[in-house]
Amino acid sequence: MIVGSCLIDLDIPGAQSLKDKRSVVRSILARVQNQFKISVAEVGDLDHWRSAQLGFVVVSNSAPHASEVLQKAVRYVEGGHWDAEITDVQYETEYVFE
Repeated sequence: MIVGSCLIDLDIPGAQSLKDKRSVVRSILARVQNQFKISVAEVGDLDHWRSAQLGFVVVSNSAPHASEVLQKAVRYVEGGHWDAEITDVQYETEYVFE
């Protein structure tokens, strides 16, 4: 079993409050989860208005497939029309239960 994950750091310049930020983050997470059927969550910068860290995780039987799904999800976020800009992305693929 292969577990692929990525951390995405976001800048949310239009957020004036945590409520504004969470609106943007919830929209991104819901759409990514519906589109790609992967696990998603806000995992960092929980109390900062203008930044967020999102985690995406996929389980697969193939490392290339897991990487491809995560890269497509990141491109989807990059191409979206929400008030957020990706500042950093980190990928990791791990073999579990070989």
